Amino acid sequence: MSVDEMPASGGFLAEGPVAGGPALITPERAALWWLPLEAVGEADWAGLETLLSEEEQVRSKRFHFERDRQVYVAAHAICRGLLTYCIGGAPQDWRFSVEAHGKPELVSPPGGPRFRVNISHTRDLAAVALTAHHDIGVDVEWLQRNAPTEKLARRVFAEREQETLAATPDDLKIDTFLTFWTLKEAYVKAIGKGLSQPLGAFSFDLETLRIHFDDRLADDPETWHFERYRLGPDHLMALAVKHPDRSRLAVDTTKAPLDWLRKLAAA
Repeated sequence: MSVDEMPASGGFLAEGPVAGGPALITPERAALWWLPLEAVGEADWAGLETLLSEEEQVRSKRFHFERDRQVYVAAHAICRGLLTYCIGGAPQDWRFSVEAHGKPELVSPPGGPRFRVNISHTRDLAAVALTAHHDIGVDVEWLQRNAPTEKLARRVFAEREQETLAATPDDLKIDTFLTFWTLKEAYVKAIGKGLSQPLGAFSFDLETLRIHFDDRLADDPETWHFERYRLGPDHLMALAVKHPDRSRLAVDTTKAPLDWLRKLAAA
């Protein structure tokens, strides 16, 4: 799916911040915000940084390269902005714990649903996905690179994925490789197993976006919903959401509202 083919947000942004009202995120509704760094002006960075927690602000200053620092700030600013937009509260107040395999886990408000959030960033792009209760993962990748795709695929892809890549014309190999990669990374991030999950133990059909597990007891493919996007000429993005009834799941995908983030930072 290209950026021009993305589904409409279904009124998600039109509903506006909740300001203590009912959360815009439910077990049947997920949100996916993405932000290209080219949209961020030089005057915006100081404001976006104020949305981060104190610990994140300290960490952002440790990056050697400004490009790396900026994408870190963008990712965490839109994460905290999305949480405030959908649930309420101050962006700096959201806290995270570290679960097994090092996965950050949002500390949800007492008495409410367990919100799940996931962050991804690559060169010049950041993305954040949010839902309630269900496992969720997002991955973004930069397309403008050279890589030995078939050699890498033999190391980390399932056999059927390797066959698909081998049959792909040379000028499309990096695109196909990274399409598989983003889908696989989104799934691995959703289940929170990190490097302990072998990437070759499951595979994707790019036509149907269905997942297949070599071990049928490993997971249930019927409970997984996947989406993939092309964000202009330079980036791919994939989303994974676990849901008991995928037909009831709605995903609101939109470019992060930079004007609203500016106002939030100035408040």
